[in-house]
Amino acid sequence: MDASARLLTDFFKKKAKVTPGIIAGLHTFGSRVNFNPHVHMLVTMGGLTEKGEWKQYDFLPFTMLRKQWQTVVLKLIRNGVSPREKKRIQPRLQKAFTNNGEGFYVYAPKQRGKIKEQLRYIGRYIRRPAIGINRIEAYDGQFVTFKYKDKTDGKDKSETVSVEEFISRLIRHIPDEQFKTIRHYGMYSRRSKNLCKKVLSTWQQKARRWVVKVKKTLRRQTWRERIVASGKKDPLVCQRCECYYEYKGEVCLENGKLEIKVALCKTTRAYLERMINDLTGIKNPQKGKEKEEKHKPKPVQATERQLCLFGVS
Repeated sequence: MDASARLLTDFFKKKAKVTPGIIAGLHTFGSRVNFNPHVHMLVTMGGLTEKGEWKQYDFLPFTMLRKQWQTVVLKLIRNGVSPREKKRIQPRLQKAFTNNGEGFYVYAPKQRGKIKEQLRYIGRYIRRPAIGINRIEAYDGQFVTFKYKDKTDGKDKSETVSVEEFISRLIRHIPDEQFKTIRHYGMYSRRSKNLCKKVLSTWQQKARRWVVKVKKTLRRQTWRERIVASGKKDPLVCQRCECYYEYKGEVCLENGKLEIKVALCKTTRAYLERMINDLTGIKNPQKGKEKEEKHKPKPVQATERQLCLFGVS
């Protein structure tokens, strides 16, 4: 995976002077659960320049990449064995190079459908196991029958193997402990992602301040903001104690009786009712009387003033 990502990264840096983002996934299995190692890659069509700007670049010469990929793979095999083993396998490597004149296989289909749907499919495909349960058609304790798609003719076929053969095919695809079958490169690498997170966080803070400033400019001012903007004192700040009070409710005098006109919550209404009872002087009935007499409220002096309730914050 590292070699394949390095191949594409070097190509983008050479041709477009950008660093692309690459997500690579390693599969060691084929459709018949046989050993068929290959790499799946998601590559951005463009990348970041040295100045941190995005630059579009969507041309990939796959014919050239096939030959380069062939060279990279054969060099990896040659460098990964001992000198004695290298001499033994050199004829095979030469034959693999000669028989594949166009290079090793590189499959790059054109974009189909919506991008989000493709990403969901590719994300599931990269992380899929060697064989799904839905592909197993029969099992009798000795043999396993499973279906697969033959990519040579595109038809669905079935294969029956012994349990031992099936298990041996399957366990060879279990990755080693701590081996990452999915890796990120370029601007998707951990180092670049941490840097991008810092840049994005700084940008979001600046953007948030700008959005808040625009909202304040476009939003209609409240009566309190208009009074303060005109140069007068804050109407919700007491001139004596200089405490801030928040408007909660209002009581008005109508037909000689105090009535609650505004109560923003149940607590406010209950408090206003107690205040009205205290101001009107209602008392508890006296004991010892056979009949309860209804106590009339004390006359309230006629006034046009309003009784307002404020909560200190």
